[in-house]
Order: sequence, then C-alpha cells, then structure tokens
Amino acid sequence: MISSLRRRFLVIAMLSLAGTLFLLCLAINVGYRLINTHRADTVIHTLYQNAGSFPSPEEGPLDPGAYSGFQITQETPFETRYFMVHIDDGQDVLEVNAEHIAALDSKMVVDRVDEILDSCKTSGYLGYYRYGVFQDEDGISIIGLDCFLQLQAVGSVLRITVLASLTCIAIVFVLLVLLSRRVVRPFAENLEKQRQFVTDASHELKTPLAIISANTGLLEATVGSNRWLESTQTQITRLDRLIHHLIELARTEEALPEGELEPVDLSQLVEDAVQDFQPLAEAAGETLSASIQPGLVLQASGENLARLCGLLLDNSVKYCDPGGHIYLTLARRGRGVQLTLSNPCAGLDPAVIPKLFDRFYRADGSRARDSGGSGIGLSTARAIVRRHKGKLAARSTGGGIQFTAFFPL
Repeated sequence: MISSLRRRFLVIAMLSLAGTLFLLCLAINVGYRLINTHRADTVIHTLYQNAGSFPSPEEGPLDPGAYSGFQITQETPFETRYFMVHIDDGQDVLEVNAEHIAALDSKMVVDRVDEILDSCKTSGYLGYYRYGVFQDEDGISIIGLDCFLQLQAVGSVLRITVLASLTCIAIVFVLLVLLSRRVVRPFAENLEKQRQFVTDASHELKTPLAIISANTGLLEATVGSNRWLESTQTQITRLDRLIHHLIELARTEEALPEGELEPVDLSQLVEDAVQDFQPLAEAAGETLSASIQPGLVLQASGENLARLCGLLLDNSVKYCDPGGHIYLTLARRGRGVQLTLSNPCAGLDPAVIPKLFDRFYRADGSRARDSGGSGIGLSTARAIVRRHKGKLAARSTGGGIQFTAFFPL
C-alpha cells in the first residue's frame, strides 16, 4: 500500500508539473509568435499608409524596453526587407517594387503574388514572408515582409522552452524519487501503528472473551439453558469471529515476505475451493459451476490464495439470489492470470459497488447479519490480491455482480 501511495504521489506530482510547464510553454510560444506577427502586420500597414516607405523616426533616443511594439529607428529602412506590388481590378500587374529585398527579383515577386491571390486571404504567411492585401480605389496593393529572422527566433524560443521544461521535469523527478520516502513516511508509520493497534487490541480481547465464554458455559451447566444464555453465546461466537478476521486483515495488509513465496498451482487450488463450496451452494438452493484452465502456477502464498477463493465464494453463496447460478472462471489473460466470479444479485444498487471493499461496509445489512457477515471479508480479499501485486475489482452485470481478480505472472 505504501509503495502504491508513493507511486501515486510521484505520478500526480509529475503530471501536475508537466501540465503546468506545458501550459507555460504554450503561453510563451503562442504569445511570442503573436507578438512577432502583430509587429509584422504593423510594419506592413505602416508601409502601405506611407506608399511603400517608412516615415521619419521620432527625434531623441529610443528605449527598446519601454515599448514592446514596432518602433521606427534610423536603421529600420535598412534592416527591413520587403516588396510591394500594385495590380488593377483585372489582376494585371501595374507596378512591382522589389528594391528593398535581395532574395527576390520582379518575376519571383509576381509568382508569389499569384500564390497570395489564389489563397483569397487578406493576410497570412507564404513561406517565411508575411503579407498583407489592401483594396485601393484603382486596384489592389500587396506588401510582403521577410520574417525569416523573426520566425527563426520563434523556433529558437520553442526549442529553449521545451529543453528547459524537460530539464526541470528530470530534475524534479530525481528530487521526488529521493524525497518521496520522507513524504510518505508519516503515512507508513501511522498505518503500521494502526495495524499494530488492531493486532494488539484483538489479542487483548481474546482473554476476556474466553473468560466470558467459560462463565457462560458454567452458568448454562448450573441453571440450565435459556434464551439469554444462548444469545450471549451467539454474540461471543460472533465477536470471536470478528477478532479473528481483524487479525487476518491486519496481517494480509503487510508486505508479503520473500520466504512465503512458493510455486502455487492456482488451478488446483481453485478447483478444490469450488468442490468445497458445492454442497453449501446446493444447500442454499443455488448452482455453482466453474471453467478452470489447468496448469496455472503463481509464485505466491498458497494459504493466502486459498483464503481469497474462500472469501469470494463465500460472499457469492451468501448474497446470490435464491435459485441463482454462480459461475467461476480461471484463465490466462495476457501477462497474468484472471479469476472471475459472478452471481445474480438483483437487489444490489450499482452505486454501492465501489464501497464493497470498504471495511465494515455491507450493502444489505440485514442479510449480512443473518449470514454472520462482518463486512470485512472483501476488504481482506482485496488486501490479499494487492499483497500479490494484483488487482481486485467489482462491477455490475445488469441484475448481477462480477468480481475479477488479476495476478501478474
């Protein structure tokens, strides 16, 4: 359980960090590209409004950090590479201005104008050229701006932010792996104290319970049997069974020592359990059948797995509808072994299924008490499966319930 808690902590922490860094990278890169695009559009509009040239810059020194938008300086006409084309309404080229760009001649500019017109857009990117299309009184003006350096900077920012994010994720992951033991240590200590308390309290209760049982027996031998003494003896038996189950639950929640692992023929073990419960099912007016794949062997605790089969079968027999059919299957599934047990249970609300593995929870209290149930059998079953690094789940099957235990090989 502690290992599972530690893994969950690592997964949640890393997913939270990765999600945050992803959103941060997305905001930085999208924002930086939008800023560059807006700046290019501002340059294009400035050129259009000034007939293909830049106005005189403002006098006085300029502060690059004072304003993030486009600012005209003495160097702006020399560092800005652009072309301008004017065409009539019939899309015949009237004028081509390619003096401010070295990579394109007039013919190449006209070819790009044809592509721009075919796109039917008023602005956009054509390769690394940002263009703007403007409707004039006597035709159409098209201005294209070389944004190679700006787009290159956008790509550089993307690579830097991704690399920085991956570095942060790697560093945080290493730190979390090293420090996660300290994070979960208080939970581990509290859980261990809880288990120890349950075990110690259960053992302490056994002595007075044995004395009460002996005294009740003496009273029955002295004054004779009566319903009060019979009720007391029944409750003593019930309490003794509950103490036994609590000790069993506390032990099965502990890590499984390597020395207890041995090859277990799960197929034979399950078949023996089915045969043991066959008379109980018939006595309750139910039928029990099984489909068991032979030769399935696990490295496990045979005692624990036998107890698991007994708990699941006992639960099915107790809570199966009268005259119902209980069906068990055991088969290889992928890289593991899957045990499935299903039975009809028409009165079960599907909403309570997630609570069935909670300690002392009983979906039908009256039936549980009549059958001697204490509400911790399925908790013990889940602890046994988790102890073997498996998973135990339950689901509604439409008028019935199905338990599935999966053990990795």
